[in-house]
Amino acid sequence: MTMDELLNEVVPQEDLERFEKKYHHELELDGEVTTETKFEYAFCLVRSRYTNDIRKGIMILEELARTHPDGRRDYIYYLAFGNARIKEYTSGLKYCRAFLDIESNDQVRSLEQYIQKQSDLEVAKGMAVAGGAALVLGGILGLGFAMARNKQKREK
Repeated sequence: MTMDELLNEVVPQEDLERFEKKYHHELELDGEVTTETKFEYAFCLVRSRYTNDIRKGIMILEELARTHPDGRRDYIYYLAFGNARIKEYTSGLKYCRAFLDIESNDQVRSLEQYIQKQSDLEVAKGMAVAGGAALVLGGILGLGFAMARNKQKREK
């Protein structure tokens, strides 16, 4: 499976609903959710088709990474993954590099390369749009000057 396919794969809705239900059940029951349930729910959220779900999953994973060092490796990977899915490339790269500081991993290296490539494409698009806007603005200004010059000639 390519990185593009992996990042575009969406969690089945029934899985997301099942883990969301489990998460809220534990929260209502004890006022506390187990680390495992938080991770399962966040794992589903970062694979959702909806940006808000992905952001919610990222928030849960950030909290887990801060408070549970045992699973930090997995949390950091899915933080990189989630950020890549919502095109937050700077954060995605930061998490890839944090993971690679912990251990060498081909899948994470592949994700890092993918994110860098997408980031470079976004920058290139931004520059093209800015360049196009400058050309349009230059054309409009040039047309304005030409029309003003014509009007001056007619008034003489």
